[in-house]
Amino acid sequence: MRLLVKKELVFLLSISFAAYCENNRKQMIDIKAPIAKKIPAKLVKHDDIRIDNYYWLNDRENPEVITYLEQENAYYQEQTAHTKKFQATLFEEMKSRIKEDDSSVPYKQNGYWYFTRYETARDYPIYSRRKGKEDAPEEIMFDCNLLAEGNDYFSLGGLAISTDNNLAVFGVDTVSRRQYLLKVKNLTTGDVYPDKIENTTGGAVWANDNKTFFYAKKDPVTLRSDKIYRHVLGTSAQNDVLVFHEDDETFNTYVYKSKSKKYIIIGSSSTLTSEYQFLEADNPSAEFKIFSPRQRGLEYSIAHYGTYFYVMTNKDGATNFKLMKVDEENTLSKNWKEFIPHRDRVLLEDVDIFKDYYVLSERENGLNKLKIIRWDNSESYYLPFDNETYTAYVSTNPDFDTEVLRYGYNALTTPSSIIDFNMRTKEKVIKKEQEVLGGKFNKDNYRSKRVWAKAQDGVKIPISMVYHKDTKLDGTSPLLQYAYASYGYTLDPYFSTVRLSLLDRGFIYTIVHARGGEYLGRKWYEDGKLLKKKNTFTDFIDASKFLIDNKYTSSKHLYAEGGSAGGLLMGAIVNMAPELYNGVIAAVPFVDVVTTMLDESIPLTTGEYDEWGNPNEKEYYEYIKSYSPYDNVTTHDYPNMYVITGLHDSQVQYWEPAKWVAKLRTHKTDTNILLFDINMDAGHGGASGRFESLKEVAKEYTFLLDLEGKMG
Repeated sequence: MRLLVKKELVFLLSISFAAYCENNRKQMIDIKAPIAKKIPAKLVKHDDIRIDNYYWLNDRENPEVITYLEQENAYYQEQTAHTKKFQATLFEEMKSRIKEDDSSVPYKQNGYWYFTRYETARDYPIYSRRKGKEDAPEEIMFDCNLLAEGNDYFSLGGLAISTDNNLAVFGVDTVSRRQYLLKVKNLTTGDVYPDKIENTTGGAVWANDNKTFFYAKKDPVTLRSDKIYRHVLGTSAQNDVLVFHEDDETFNTYVYKSKSKKYIIIGSSSTLTSEYQFLEADNPSAEFKIFSPRQRGLEYSIAHYGTYFYVMTNKDGATNFKLMKVDEENTLSKNWKEFIPHRDRVLLEDVDIFKDYYVLSERENGLNKLKIIRWDNSESYYLPFDNETYTAYVSTNPDFDTEVLRYGYNALTTPSSIIDFNMRTKEKVIKKEQEVLGGKFNKDNYRSKRVWAKAQDGVKIPISMVYHKDTKLDGTSPLLQYAYASYGYTLDPYFSTVRLSLLDRGFIYTIVHARGGEYLGRKWYEDGKLLKKKNTFTDFIDASKFLIDNKYTSSKHLYAEGGSAGGLLMGAIVNMAPELYNGVIAAVPFVDVVTTMLDESIPLTTGEYDEWGNPNEKEYYEYIKSYSPYDNVTTHDYPNMYVITGLHDSQVQYWEPAKWVAKLRTHKTDTNILLFDINMDAGHGGASGRFESLKEVAKEYTFLLDLEGKMG
């Protein structure tokens, strides 16, 4: 709160605190918002002309662009000055629930127990291990708090430990562009070797000779992972051998090791097609062998066991995927034999292989299911889960020769647990339960359920919901509606300690499982992409209408949030149905879809033609243009909006939300607030420290609670 003069104190005493906040907010709106200058750019495609007045913002090296972004940040700071004290309070509240000196459950790999831990008041993790036993002396491999010193952003890439346990390849990103510098550390002496490899994905895979590793490099412009190299320890990266170049611009490539440790595997994938190559890890200088050549529309993934590969695939019209089996010497698709058949009602999501068992991760009617099966088929059963708002998943299981399955479980009202389950005896040991500190949390104070809205085409849309037991379901309560719904990614209902700050202040929180994700199977995804993408937007809007009609909330108290492709969803709904929402949060939003998908130099563009369509084809151009948020900004009232981006975002470039906000400012006919918050040091994932990221959430929640007059 800003300082109060005597007149304001009298005013505060005469009205409610909520009313005061509303009055204060309206006064802040009068401060003049930045108006970006217009430099018309003529964009022509398929004889269609678009005039983009803010195309010039597409240049982070231009001082005028930086000045404009800084003006937006200054405006954001002015508009939210009255909330700073509450933001700090909210941050401390959320932080107080977190066990600061926390650690992960150790997992065993090649004779060592590996774990990650945090120390009190420190932002970054410490990666450690213990030899032989869980209570052996700790060996600190990487203290990211030390490595991050002097950097505004820091991320440690995937760690790869050599087979003799002595060396680690690790990646470092200090810019937030997801371009990692690879280095090698001797875990025995602590020395970091002079080997350095730039512009990688951050991960690497050791061959079994303990001196050779494979890694993926990125195209320096598009950031597409397109090359796999072989590096020999002690040699210059300039002499590394290119073992594979993925020259199809719609594919990315990556490299990993089979759980059996027998093979190094190179994968290539696009949205609809995949292909693999493999070689024996004992012979890293050999040539990679194609597993089965790519066929457009054929997706598959592989796992090795004994003398066979197990192939999860959509072959022969298996929309929800099936499991097939093939001899490791004859891996072409014509030799694949059915092992687990396709099921119309069950989506096969993954398979995990152990010496005596394999575990299927399935999804039926939106719910996670884990099925355990003995290789000799003498026994099979599902793990029991008893509600509709949970998430269950196979956790870290690198040990092949074990009868213990480690899995995770949480629900909207239940903190997460890591559980070791003996697949033979069926004994369960809870290795860790998430602690919610502060002494105020009681899961019995919260309610969750799943409800179904009816879409305009008659399809039923599932909605997961959680709220405090004292929250009224009479249309007067605030509700935050969240969704992602793209790329077939399924956002399962999950527990959040941070979310408690909303629930305890009377908010209902919902996750809309709209088409575009795979919550109800592969077809659910197929019906929410390409020329059916608008189903995602109308599903979300129809869910909003359902929540209003059924008295969970009202348009005066309904809020929406989404990030990245979910930010595209936010941009679409404020064009299509702005009257339904009092406020919208759009984080790193993908809103300039036509321009981005026509620019093949932008990261992700070519690899996503199978998701959005290729606008170089007229049919897709016209369809994308019909919903692209930036292209469809019109002169009408918009809700209160809070837009977030990062200057170094490699996934959704900062200029997309920058152009969008600039255009909104000249078209919106309301007096609602429009805030644009740019992190000048971060990228797509926001701040890197665990507590810095909480500050970003505190800003989002403050935006909502300020609008509701609940900053008390």
